[in-house]
Amino acid sequence: MKRKQTQTTIKCQYCGRTAVLRKASYVHKNAADNEFLYVCSGYPNCDAYVGVHTGTKLPLGSLADAKLRRKRMETHRVFDAIWKNGILTKKDAYRWMCDTFCLTTAQAHIGHFSHYRCDCLIDASRKVLQDNHIKIA
Repeated sequence: MKRKQTQTTIKCQYCGRTAVLRKASYVHKNAADNEFLYVCSGYPNCDAYVGVHTGTKLPLGSLADAKLRRKRMETHRVFDAIWKNGILTKKDAYRWMCDTFCLTTAQAHIGHFSHYRCDCLIDASRKVLQDNHIKIA
């Protein structure tokens, strides 16, 4: 299935402004020329942004401020340890996430998660890791 290349209209959940598609170097000075972000038009006062899928204009998730971006990265680190340590395949780990939290496949993207949902997934993932005698900081 091909992804549409059209730009998406995104409203910032923090300040209500519209996000603008920009080169990632607008925020990250060392970013590659072919990397893009949706950045809140209130940036830098509102520091919400989200990356896009490579080669498209489709956002990787929802806009997030620094605190939520860090939480999502931590969530990925803990959740990904399940499949990186061979407890489940990556596909089965995402299926486990869907089953555990009653999510559809379309909803099972950490890039859309809130602080609360991240905390829930971190806790459940840590339990799986602990039950399999895998330690993670």
